Amino acid sequence: MTDSHWQPSASLKTLKARADLLATIRRFFTARNILEVDTPLLAKYSVTDPYMDVLMADNPVGQQDSYFLQTSPEYAMKRLLAADSGPIYQICKAFRKGEAGGRHNPEFTMLEWYRPDFDHHQLMNEVEALVSEVLNNQQPFERVTYHDLFLKHFSVDPHSSDCEAIRSIARQHLDIQMESEQKDDWLNLLMAESIEPTLGIDTPVFIIDYPSSQSALAKIGMDNNGNAVAQRFELYCQGLELANGYFELTDVEEQKQRFKKDHQLRQVLSAPTVEADQFLLAAMEQGLPSCAGVALGVDRLLMLSQGLKGIAEAISFSIDRA
Repeated sequence: MTDSHWQPSASLKTLKARADLLATIRRFFTARNILEVDTPLLAKYSVTDPYMDVLMADNPVGQQDSYFLQTSPEYAMKRLLAADSGPIYQICKAFRKGEAGGRHNPEFTMLEWYRPDFDHHQLMNEVEALVSEVLNNQQPFERVTYHDLFLKHFSVDPHSSDCEAIRSIARQHLDIQMESEQKDDWLNLLMAESIEPTLGIDTPVFIIDYPSSQSALAKIGMDNNGNAVAQRFELYCQGLELANGYFELTDVEEQKQRFKKDHQLRQVLSAPTVEADQFLLAAMEQGLPSCAGVALGVDRLLMLSQGLKGIAEAISFSIDRA
């Protein structure tokens, strides 16, 4: 550590731009009569996603069980939706263990919002409106299917091809030592290493119709080719993933099955066991309204709007200065 590490990692100019960005976001949602909410950062449950590491904390009331710093406000916000909150948004901190680098900080700022009676296509329109306002973008965003991306880059159908075929392509294009029997591991690797850097360079682009195995908490539908696909999207700008949205799953029994599959995959990957969020399941039992939701990285949006080189320049104190 040097004497200069007490100083902010962001410039004063950027901090002022950050304040302006937050004000713009709040004006955007106020104009649409969407309620700002605030949910706990520290909670009893966390996500079961096998590929996400969570940060834990001691129980704040002295009991034996640990608590979790939240990776997103999703579960708590869905509980509000089930309690008839109507459309809601939140700007909050989120935490993910082990994520540090030019585009990642273990603590970061997330904007998340939910629209009852919207599907993911309607929500993409709203995401486009907000991001275009912030980036002063005048061009319509592109929308490309996951299938067409892989067909363009590798001449392969990601839905019908088996794990061995996708693994073979990955080894042809990348110098890697990875071993996995999970097809999605190889698809994710090709996406991250070969495709993502090319996305949204001139015009922001939404990627839609992900494989059904990558549905997370999204509903599953059918694409024009008869493939089962996740009804979700990701937004990329200048090779940077900016937002991730779903036409949200509302079937509690299906949600239980997905939590169970996550648990099984965690065992395969030797990842720590994480208990399914019983509060979320109870809320879904009560009834989660048909809705679409999206999470957007505020720090990354600021990076894009200000032409910053890394996330450390977008936040007051990066992890090495916290």
